Amino acid sequence: MTLAPCGVKEKLAKIQQTVHENIENWAGSIETNQTIQNTCSMLIKMKRIAMNMPAFKEKIDARIDELLSNYKRLTNDNLAISKIGTILNQDSMGIGQYIIREHKIFEGYSTSIFNQKTQRHDINYVLANLDGDLTNLDWLRKRFEEYHQVYQQLIKKYLKPDMKLEPLVSDIKLLAGINKQHPDNIEWDTIKGKIPRLTAYIFALWTLKSAEHYFEAKGSDDQDSYLLQPHAAQIIAIFRMLGIGDRKEELNNNLVQIGTGEGKSITLGATASILALLGFDIYCACYSQYLSERDYKSFRPLFDSLGVVNYIHYGTFNELCEEIINGDGQIRQVVEQIVFQDLRSIPKISKANKRAKILLIDEVDIFFSQDFYGNLYTPVASLRDPTITALVYLIWSQRNLNMNFGQVEKTTEYKACADRYPNWKKLVDEAVKDMIFDVRNFESHGYTVKNGQIAYIEQDNVVYNVSYGYKTLFAYMHEHEKGNEISKATVEKNISIEIKCGSFSYAEIPLEFSYMMGVTGTLRTLSEPEKKVIRNVYKIKRDTYMPSVFGANDLKFSPRDDIKIENENDYFNVIRQEIEDRLCGISSGQRAVLVFFESEKKINDFRDSQAIAASKDHMLSLTEQTSLEEKESRIKSATVSGRITLFTRTFGRGTDFICYDQTVLSNGGTHVIQTFLSEEISEEVQIKGRTARQGNRGSYSMVLLDRDLEKFQIEKSDIADIRAGKGFLSRLTGAIGLTKKYRTIYELLDEKRTEIFKARYDNNRKFVDHARIKHKEAKKFLLNLTNGNIDGVKAFLTEENKGAVGSSKSRTVCLMDATGSMYSLLHKCKNTVDIMFGRASEILRENNIQSNSFQLQLAVYRNYNSTEEKILQFSPWETKPDNLRAFMNTIEVEGGWGDEAAEIGLWHANQENKRDPITQVILIGDAPPNSQNDVKSKRSRFGEQYWSGTKFQQQTYYEKELENLKISNIPVHAFYVEQRAKSVFETIAKNTGGRCENLDINSPAGAKMLTDLVTEEILKNVGGSLKGDILVKAYREKYSKTDAE
Repeated sequence: MTLAPCGVKEKLAKIQQTVHENIENWAGSIETNQTIQNTCSMLIKMKRIAMNMPAFKEKIDARIDELLSNYKRLTNDNLAISKIGTILNQDSMGIGQYIIREHKIFEGYSTSIFNQKTQRHDINYVLANLDGDLTNLDWLRKRFEEYHQVYQQLIKKYLKPDMKLEPLVSDIKLLAGINKQHPDNIEWDTIKGKIPRLTAYIFALWTLKSAEHYFEAKGSDDQDSYLLQPHAAQIIAIFRMLGIGDRKEELNNNLVQIGTGEGKSITLGATASILALLGFDIYCACYSQYLSERDYKSFRPLFDSLGVVNYIHYGTFNELCEEIINGDGQIRQVVEQIVFQDLRSIPKISKANKRAKILLIDEVDIFFSQDFYGNLYTPVASLRDPTITALVYLIWSQRNLNMNFGQVEKTTEYKACADRYPNWKKLVDEAVKDMIFDVRNFESHGYTVKNGQIAYIEQDNVVYNVSYGYKTLFAYMHEHEKGNEISKATVEKNISIEIKCGSFSYAEIPLEFSYMMGVTGTLRTLSEPEKKVIRNVYKIKRDTYMPSVFGANDLKFSPRDDIKIENENDYFNVIRQEIEDRLCGISSGQRAVLVFFESEKKINDFRDSQAIAASKDHMLSLTEQTSLEEKESRIKSATVSGRITLFTRTFGRGTDFICYDQTVLSNGGTHVIQTFLSEEISEEVQIKGRTARQGNRGSYSMVLLDRDLEKFQIEKSDIADIRAGKGFLSRLTGAIGLTKKYRTIYELLDEKRTEIFKARYDNNRKFVDHARIKHKEAKKFLLNLTNGNIDGVKAFLTEENKGAVGSSKSRTVCLMDATGSMYSLLHKCKNTVDIMFGRASEILRENNIQSNSFQLQLAVYRNYNSTEEKILQFSPWETKPDNLRAFMNTIEVEGGWGDEAAEIGLWHANQENKRDPITQVILIGDAPPNSQNDVKSKRSRFGEQYWSGTKFQQQTYYEKELENLKISNIPVHAFYVEQRAKSVFETIAKNTGGRCENLDINSPAGAKMLTDLVTEEILKNVGGSLKGDILVKAYREKYSKTDAE
């Protein structure tokens, strides 16, 4: 038991008592002197304590709620809360506005303020400023007037203190009729005429369900403003999504641009209700789980009232795609059931008579996020049984004997397992082959033990929901034997036969919807490649651009003056100075500052730096790990005067930072600082949109780290040239010898990131084309599963889960530089590893060699300004590409420091060779290895005391590691990306009998070059001196003209 230091408990109790006494004194003052000025003054004092002492916040807020409720009851004044709100909203310190935002009793007052802003711009303004395709303004006005007349009539009819809404709900259902749209027979022409009236009825219900604030405001001159009402732009946006407003009024794929803070969630919720009533299944896709849950919770009461809750699905894009794939039953569970029960045949799965599906998109850039476009969903079934457990323990216990499949096949444990699943024996056999391979290689993958579990480092996070097959299982068993936190129960929980059930491409799923439509804040800023995908692949060909109902945007941002690019020594200091400078308002008051970082690690690094040692307690942070309650509280408080809040980039999209603080607004509004360059302009637009919202003023600036710009092919010298007014050679334009001058640094940043995005997108697109084949095979498997075709199911699952061969002729370590400038390499490697494996396997099969007779391990190295976890990261050894691609998904470029730590990569290759002989090394980088002097001086950054506690405690040099590889007859094939690495890479290859070539990874042909170089070396290694050249020749003849990108 830990004892508190002497006196601490007493001091804490004293603080608690003092706070309690003050709160009750102020509460007593309100109860005895109920003048508005005194009540507001006391509430502000109480709230100040709640804001500055979070430990007391919950109790103080509850006391404030109680006082306000009593005040409202005792004053017997309908406008009491509005009057208090008016005074609080004028609080120069901003605490009064914070009370308004945090306490539910002020909802009506907040609604009134919002309505007064939005109703300034009516339908005439909206139509006059509307832009888009195939829009007939006269027809659109006619439809709006039809809606508006009905809406006003319904409000007038039902808006009474004792109103009953059941008749209105019945009328809505009667108006909609009984509809069930079938995917192959959608009836639209007979129902589209109902949409204006149906929209009016639904919004009338929405308004009336929240009308309590209207009645509370009885006697007010602006009582109508207390009604929650849609504004004209939202109605027009709904009409445009549904094709209303042109002569044909056809249902088509449509996108509508709506500015940030202008009611996208309301537009989507109402559209979902309309379409569900008209017979469709609606899937509303958002990029953020937090925002998706928030919006669904907000509209759930309306969906319930209309009886459509079963037809409306909210979630992230990936979640909804998985729901579609598993529409006829959870694939994992169905496969587990048929294998566990050892079925010889499977019954047909009766398909429900499904409704046509419509995809509603919240922000179109989710189509191009790294989690979606170019990614795969791979469901894995887990088969558990005592016979499987016994077999796994056998393989584990005999791991040092290097048993092969034939030897395992003779054991009683294997026979018991095979007898348990006689109809699925082939599947068991393939699993056993993988277990034998993984038990030999599980130590050769980077895992860690945290909280009694095996965990993996993914970018800057520790994750527990990742598995590298049986390697992860054997890591559990190994750590349990070592007594390292892992219990036996945890080990046995992880014992199973894993059955991969196909790979589905997320990019193909939207095509399964009958229609796609949605709202976004970034339609105009989409790049040309993005527009092509939206138009040509997803067939979204109609765009509409809504004007802001708050008038012109008042964001202050100067591309010339509001961007700072700093070196590592000054970066955090300049961010701190930027915060301090921007906190100062244009008059005497303080503003609010929102600072957006690329990751949680970057926030932590900033908070731990000496730059803010004296001020970090005055800064709040918000990350994905923050609790929901804390998220909502900190988002609300972020725009209060004097507040500084640090956010991860996730909160730069869709999060409502509404500013009511008059001190902030009168001093220039909220300021946003972005500390990284977005890879897509759309993200930058979203982050800018966290300020200057809803007609208010705001400003934006960037503070960037020069080293981070290397991934955009921007060098420090480029920045210096622009500052000096010089031109320089533009690397990615493809125009040889072209020297270009940029007027501002922002112009350079924007051009380079656009070129990088286009290259990345094109690479992703080619992988999507490749993944489409897997997707079609997986869909065929699903069809066999639902149709009861047991032979087709068996054949697919056996091939999909093909095990590793007993021994491999080739074991290749591929070492890659993962510092900032190597962004293109890492991205292209991720997308080509499947192609490498597929092509190598096909050539080997055609030449009567086992297709999986080679192993590959990917490893990345950085430099001594990276920690132990980041200076070297490596994948498991694999005979299949899936885990390698999963590993590359976890890798981000980071760091960079002149010559790089290739010696660490070569050291790793030697360590792997000691564990199990390797046959070759492929080295790819743009910088030479560190010299001996470099190693000594760079290690001093963290100090030898740090390195002595790591696996890199001994200094090493590339010459030493190269000599060890040479002694073991291991060739190093060195491919240099930049000329400065050429000389040393040539020496490395020559001294070990390897090959050396230039790899122009940043060129349009970069992915093809990478694919060819790695695949050829694998084939040459497998074939050896007799067949190697023959296999390479066969590869070149088959694929020389194929574009691998």
